[in-house]
Amino acid sequence: MIHRLRAEDWREYRALRLEMLEDTPLAYLETLEHALAQPESDWRARTARAEQPGSTAYVAVERATGRWLGAMNAFVAADPTRVMLVSVYITPDARGRAAGVTDLLLDAVIAWARDRPTARAVRLEVHEDNPRARAYYERRGFVLTGRSVPYALDRSQKDLEMELPLV
Repeated sequence: MIHRLRAEDWREYRALRLEMLEDTPLAYLETLEHALAQPESDWRARTARAEQPGSTAYVAVERATGRWLGAMNAFVAADPTRVMLVSVYITPDARGRAAGVTDLLLDAVIAWARDRPTARAVRLEVHEDNPRARAYYERRGFVLTGRSVPYALDRSQKDLEMELPLV
């Protein structure tokens, strides 16, 4: 089941965020140590942001158990023609085409982006050493823009920009 992240989901989101930072540290701009040190008020603020205008987050929850399987966050960028896709994570046992979790979450984000009146594209940054994620995004229609930025946690590495046109 896919649902929009709510402020009251902060405990579950915190657990998933800690899992993602431990599982795939190069995919995020925060370290596990930093996340572990954050107070409850920070986690409550993070989840509340997903309910603000111009922001969203979707989570995949296993119906039978209530276990969180993944999440994707998005927000309207400073350039309002772009929606930024960030903090993408799928638990290891829910990855792959057969599970379909990644596609369901991305479909929800794309639908949300299409509802933004100024949005013309969904943009993301993917670490240069994450070919599996890059291949997934390419399969879904994202293309490399040719732009990159230094990876915030190690400036000798790069995040590559990809974009999916909405129009």
